[in-house]
Amino acid sequence: MTLAERQAALVRALVTGAEIPPGFAAPALTATRSALMRKRGAEVAQVWPRLAESHNGRWLEAFGAWAGQRAPLGSLRDGWDFARDHPPQTAQARLELALREATFAYDGTTAPRRRKLPVVRLVRAHRRLAAVIQAGGRCRVIGSVF
Repeated sequence: MTLAERQAALVRALVTGAEIPPGFAAPALTATRSALMRKRGAEVAQVWPRLAESHNGRWLEAFGAWAGQRAPLGSLRDGWDFARDHPPQTAQARLELALREATFAYDGTTAPRRRKLPVVRLVRAHRRLAAVIQAGGRCRVIGSVF
């Protein structure tokens, strides 16, 4: 195995939970993997604060369980993919997702890009409804879900 192949195997083990390559100490690699996952979860929480708050102090556990087998795609995309797989439970987190979806177009595969055309996203909370309207690059929230 070449040095490049060993390095690639090490990176896969650290960021996607792949098998630990031979010649590396499992306890040290596991500790490093955990530290990297905490850092990644904290970075996503900075970009998606309401989504992280909606997990009532268990954000790092929930995100780590979801992201453990996935390569990082950046904080914006990681949070977005997590939110799509685990629909937000609080009105604030749903509003945060609706604002992102109104501002950016994201198909789940390619990098998000700013929307050029107007768009409307609805947000529900209990019996209330709000609309997020994006036009000309600016978002407005009509109504309240709080």
